[in-house]
Amino acid sequence: MERNGLSDRLREAKIGGWVLGVSGFLLVSFFLAPATVESGTVGPLEGRANAIDYYSEDGFGSYGNQNAVEGDESGVCCPAFAWSEVNFYAAIIYGFGDVNCHQKAERSWEVNNNQLPVCTRDVGIFAGLFIGGVVFSRRGWNRWTVRDTCLSLLPDSMLHGVYTSNRRTMVWLACGVLLCLPLIADGFLQLLTSYESTNLKRILTGIPFGFGLGILMCSMFAARAEAFRGAGQVLLPGNARFTLMSKQDQESE
Repeated sequence: MERNGLSDRLREAKIGGWVLGVSGFLLVSFFLAPATVESGTVGPLEGRANAIDYYSEDGFGSYGNQNAVEGDESGVCCPAFAWSEVNFYAAIIYGFGDVNCHQKAERSWEVNNNQLPVCTRDVGIFAGLFIGGVVFSRRGWNRWTVRDTCLSLLPDSMLHGVYTSNRRTMVWLACGVLLCLPLIADGFLQLLTSYESTNLKRILTGIPFGFGLGILMCSMFAARAEAFRGAGQVLLPGNARFTLMSKQDQESE
């Protein structure tokens, strides 16, 4: 019997495998895709997050090319880039980056003299997603709710007091805040003050955020109440048990 009261955790391992597989594929592709494009043809880019800026050179989705800073004799600062015109693999990865990332050149790395499809912050986030998938595939258990499934990654010995005093929500939220705080602090300090982050800091603050996001995503898919015969079957730390509120208790609240 597993730590949650079920006979196996095959579903949890499968979900963790999907998260680590997809995030790992994208993470590796961020570095491989620039190598498959002719050297010096991508960047410097300056796009917008959640918008299409580099689909074509001068038609639909060409905001990034049309707003290039004037500099050389041709009137633009750098070669126009259209991900719809490169090989299929690179087009998928650069298209993904175009839609999801601002692609600021000064916040991005280069491979093969080509700018990566996403900034270093996103590289860190996807690295964290990958780590989260790996950890959940090995240590995550379905414990009825998303909150308790997230907490299942912590050793039961650390959670005895949490469950006996029913402080699960507080601890769950505290873990989320701790994982998000480095990224939030680094980003808002940069936005509101003269502080300027570095690419290394963006990587390091993106990893814990991505890790937390990966654990949350895995838990959302893994938490299944119907896998248990009832709430009482769920094994919890400290010999705690889920109990359903009576109708009288619900009315008194």
